[in-house]
Amino acid sequence: MHKVTSEIYTENDQISEELDNGNAVTEFTFKCPSYMIETESTAEMLNYDSDDDLDVDRDKEGVILIEHSVSTELNLVGLQVWRAALLLADYILSHQDLFRNQIILELGSGVGLTSIVASYLAKEVICTDINAGDILNLIERNFLRNYTYVRSGFHIEEVNFLNLEWPKKLEEKLQSANIVLAADVIYDDKITDGFVRTLMKLLYTKKKKIIYIALEKRYVFTVADLDTIAPMYEEFLRCVEKYKMNWSVDYINIDFPRYFKYDRVKHLVLMKIQNNTRSVAHT
Repeated sequence: MHKVTSEIYTENDQISEELDNGNAVTEFTFKCPSYMIETESTAEMLNYDSDDDLDVDRDKEGVILIEHSVSTELNLVGLQVWRAALLLADYILSHQDLFRNQIILELGSGVGLTSIVASYLAKEVICTDINAGDILNLIERNFLRNYTYVRSGFHIEEVNFLNLEWPKKLEEKLQSANIVLAADVIYDDKITDGFVRTLMKLLYTKKKKIIYIALEKRYVFTVADLDTIAPMYEEFLRCVEKYKMNWSVDYINIDFPRYFKYDRVKHLVLMKIQNNTRSVAHT
């Protein structure tokens, strides 16, 4: 079967180490925002000069170590890192006041990079994905690799967009989140429909929730349209229109600071979706 490989690994000469299990561990270097530098517990993340003194003349950098697959079949693309995950991580680091002390749920967490970044600020992080390709154990390994950044409680749970019959305890945990994250989970029509129905279930509540969705429009030429289109993105918009009920949907300008090293291409999109709690309360 055809395999795909993320562009991330060739864009900025990341340092990687191959593992015996066939995966790789890659260093994702990022510029530390000022609030990280001012925190004593981050001392070991920062750069020091040859005399072992803190180098105050250049930007301080941190490194997140992520175990991932180098290439995968389409149904296991979550085992890789994609640009939208880094875009969403940048947004979190740029807007710390929005995420500080919040309960954050990530749908389709993949290798867990965005959740690890969120855990530096959050009160609690709930990582979810399908239980395939050892992905849930992989998320846990990546959290343990990056323990210096993990300041919140974190939970790893199985959530399949195609099965919304959640056990009561799981549903209570998922619904406890007031912020939901998702990055590059749009790659298949059936999965996209299930993802949007998952959003519908999470947003049908009296509790105010904000969902941030990062994705990259991937264009192809189709004979049927005689044009270049982004079919997965357009399918996502169709599903949102079909299921959104009383949602508020906004696009966020992506000109916020870039902390991670990746190509922030013009086809990257960051959306913000909110529920109308007043309407739900009177349903």
